[in-house]
Amino acid sequence: MVFRVGSTRDLLTASGDPAFNAAAFDELARNPDIEWEWIPEDVTEITPDIAARYDGLHVNVPRVTVASVGRGDCRVKIIARNGVGYDSVDVAACTAKGITVTNTPHAIRRPVAVAALTLVFALSGKLFTKDRLVREGRWNERVEHMGIGLTGRTLGLVGAGGIGQELIPLARPFFRQVMVADPFVEPGVIAGLGAEHTPMNTLLAEADFVVVACPLNDSTHHLMNAEAFARMKPTACFINVARGPIHDEAALIDALQNGRIAAAGLDVTEQEPIAPDNPLLGMENTIITPHALCWTDECFEDIARTALRSIVDVSLGQVPVHPVR
Repeated sequence: MVFRVGSTRDLLTASGDPAFNAAAFDELARNPDIEWEWIPEDVTEITPDIAARYDGLHVNVPRVTVASVGRGDCRVKIIARNGVGYDSVDVAACTAKGITVTNTPHAIRRPVAVAALTLVFALSGKLFTKDRLVREGRWNERVEHMGIGLTGRTLGLVGAGGIGQELIPLARPFFRQVMVADPFVEPGVIAGLGAEHTPMNTLLAEADFVVVACPLNDSTHHLMNAEAFARMKPTACFINVARGPIHDEAALIDALQNGRIAAAGLDVTEQEPIAPDNPLLGMENTIITPHALCWTDECFEDIARTALRSIVDVSLGQVPVHPVR
């Protein structure tokens, strides 16, 4: 029996090529009954019509809602998220329809950990400020923009799941201390990686760089709010490589404008794409990337290959390796 699979069109480049190495599609050869195509519609939300045409959906950005899978002719059996986050998928609605939802947690661990360090290094070295000095003919102002050395500083990590546990050993050689706040990870695991398990308020008060790497859920929505930013050092830098709504953006903007924290490095924002009039865009003490800093050729091929592997597993009646629930 044919098992129809569609990939969302936001995984295509402007030239019409896959954004990942096409070798990832080799995974589909494991089941000769699979028929695959790019979904013809370019959508921000999976429509009921799309869900009626495919048995498996390989989804990047488009949302999957109750309405997406709610019609009686929905034939979807698996939704494979092209990434680790699945807040864009109504998992409860899918579960109620017997639809498996998967993600790709292992594929992004090292790339996102490296992205976090990239923002740390860029902020500590004032990379973009110094780039502007050269381009604007202000070379001799460089003494006014001294960087922040790391060997005597503390890194504070909010969340120590897969990404956090990848980041700790990478960051440890650069910092005097690495502190971690995560109520769901055993202190012994953190200690074994060379970090200190710490209450959140202590971390905020003592860390020179606060990096958010936790999942977005009801308990972490606006976890970094005005009170949290007020606890941080005025010399501290805030970095978010997880999900935008974990920080309260209005509170972050206020903290940056009023000097309650020194700088921010954001690969995520509350609204994506960020609004063109967002005050963050006019601040020289911010670095903002388009929720893609971890995207490399290696990373994207691994993500796509893992997602497609999950679809093939389900098509063969097997349990996929990364079901989210």
